[in-house]
Amino acid sequence: MLEIKPIFHALCRSKVGAMLLLIQIAITTAIVSNAAFIIQDKISFLSQETGYPEQDIFLFNVMTFGKDVNVTQQFELDEAMIRQLPGVVGAAMSSSAPLTGSGSASDFSLKPAPQESLSVRTGYFFIDEHGVNTYGVKLIAGRNFTEEEVVVTDNFEKQANVTIVSQALLTELFPGENGLGKTVYFGDIPLKIVGVVEKMMGPWLKDSRPDNLAFIPFINATSSANFVVRTEPGQRASVIKQIEEAMLNNYNKRVISRIRGLDESKAEYVAQDKLMMRMLIVLITILVLVTALGIFGLTLFNISKRTKQIGTRRALGARKSAIINYFLVENAMICCVGLVLGVIVALLLGQILMQYFSIAALPPSYIIITAMGVFCMSLLAVFGPAKRAANISPSIATRTI
Repeated sequence: MLEIKPIFHALCRSKVGAMLLLIQIAITTAIVSNAAFIIQDKISFLSQETGYPEQDIFLFNVMTFGKDVNVTQQFELDEAMIRQLPGVVGAAMSSSAPLTGSGSASDFSLKPAPQESLSVRTGYFFIDEHGVNTYGVKLIAGRNFTEEEVVVTDNFEKQANVTIVSQALLTELFPGENGLGKTVYFGDIPLKIVGVVEKMMGPWLKDSRPDNLAFIPFINATSSANFVVRTEPGQRASVIKQIEEAMLNNYNKRVISRIRGLDESKAEYVAQDKLMMRMLIVLITILVLVTALGIFGLTLFNISKRTKQIGTRRALGARKSAIINYFLVENAMICCVGLVLGVIVALLLGQILMQYFSIAALPPSYIIITAMGVFCMSLLAVFGPAKRAANISPSIATRTI
């Protein structure tokens, strides 16, 4: 028999402790369920496929201060030289790089501006015919750029007329049909889609369209340029060691800077997300431990107050299991009320996070799993003190008589 009524009356006589524990359980349930969802979201975000062999790619910047060379011709010579280095698979000059948080984006439309039509936000890289190979992305339809299609110029009067796009972009622009060979518009510039890449992410993983990306064969060299190099697996470190010397040997009136792996650039870009995830894990751990200690402490306090009553019950024939069940049921009653309040608060907190921080709606499964976890944790926390109470000797009831 669970003796709900006498347990409820006992709680009413010491309601302050019960109320504090109830509030603590509610807060823990609300915060842990939302924090767990955010952590899972961050884990999915950090572990998503990018389409690039990140461990084999590195980037570097070139700042040319010499005035005695044509930078466009010099960069072409640099690309050719880098591709001849042992362990190098591909090299190209790229207007920006993926996964870095820095780049260019525009609307790709089905009609030229300013005509109204379907427009899709798209990141884009200006790069030559070596871009697909250098980035190591998989071309699943169409073809690569030809050398003749790459526009190399000192101004923007002449524009490219072809592009290679990601599968995600093609699907959004031409849902339910094959967009290969069709024309899209980069502002008012027509670009024929000649190739489709299975997967490639743009500069911003946190963008609304992170995998909408286009390669445009256009090179407008300036004194500052970004190079991308892909090496054979395991050869990146050795190539990085010699890249600065090789570039300066090719032309020494410039500065080579920010040599870093693509995975390192990505790690720098998502550093805040990793920090937030770790902080939330620490927060969850602390909340659960504090709640467990609160339950443990309140149970010990109640036992110390009821030592004589427990001894009396033992003297009247109550079994140890009955004493243990008493405290388990008492804790379960507090916990259930706290969990009901916690579920309500969790839903409200989820709505606030969704409204002000653009976080997805909290799935009910996270609340249910958290509530079950908190309930099991509360029973485990109270079991030790309850077992201690069950071992109180019946003789304790007669010590003050």
